[in-house]
Amino acid sequence: MLGTDQLIAFLLHHFYLLYTSLILFSAAELITGLLLITGLFTRAAGLVSIGLSVMLMLMFGWQGATCIDEWTMAACNSAIGATLMLGGSGAFSLDNALLARRPALACRAWFRWLSGALPLPMRRESFQRIAVAAFAATVILNVATYDYFRGSVVTPFHGGPVSPSKHHLSLADGVLLPNGAVRFHAYLDGGTPAAPSNVMTAVLKSNDGAVLEQWNGSALNHLPASAIANDFAYNRFAPGPFGLRAQVGAMATITLPTASASDIGRLSNAATLQLRTVNGNTFNVAIRTE
Repeated sequence: MLGTDQLIAFLLHHFYLLYTSLILFSAAELITGLLLITGLFTRAAGLVSIGLSVMLMLMFGWQGATCIDEWTMAACNSAIGATLMLGGSGAFSLDNALLARRPALACRAWFRWLSGALPLPMRRESFQRIAVAAFAATVILNVATYDYFRGSVVTPFHGGPVSPSKHHLSLADGVLLPNGAVRFHAYLDGGTPAAPSNVMTAVLKSNDGAVLEQWNGSALNHLPASAIANDFAYNRFAPGPFGLRAQVGAMATITLPTASASDIGRLSNAATLQLRTVNGNTFNVAIRTE
């Protein structure tokens, strides 16, 4: 959501940034969690927790059921963070212990904003408006993101942009090359990450549905490495025992060679490339001539 998929793709293409961001994000989660557990600078930690949760909620959902499960924890954490940011910490918090040792901190505005040992330095009416705004923002964010991923709130339940169980291939940029080969971009953007998807056949069809060229499992299984240009070094498209195999999240530009270079002319009216997976699902992409 909101372009976070582009951010993920950018990080996957730049390993040093990915590695750094994972360390920084994990450190932020660890430090924030420790602050919340011990009750030190509780309001500030609650605010950071909200920010981390919102980022995760926008990213989750792009790889099926696993990420939707993670979304539920982030949704809960955003509400908890808002509550602690507003309510502050209790009597046995480090905020309260620090105030007991240094009573002068009660006169410091920054301490009252960051910790939770004392009420916020504002009028009751202003605090109520902030509390209502935080409540409304939390409810809207949680309900809206869930409705986007699964529905059943203001719309009927639906599978969402990706299915938690059925693999889904998004195909784009289908091109018939001058030498008769067919090039296209494939993205396995749905289904369980617990098992790969297997493409068993690829069929090139004309406008009237006639089969112009076909690649069976054996032909796909023997594609050379140069025919598959993976976008990522992680989940990839590759030859498998049944044809082409891919893990959820894999992206690649794939080139299918023509079987007969001497009969390229018959391919000129190619209109559609259809991929069929091992479970019988078909996915199509329009073909243009280069």
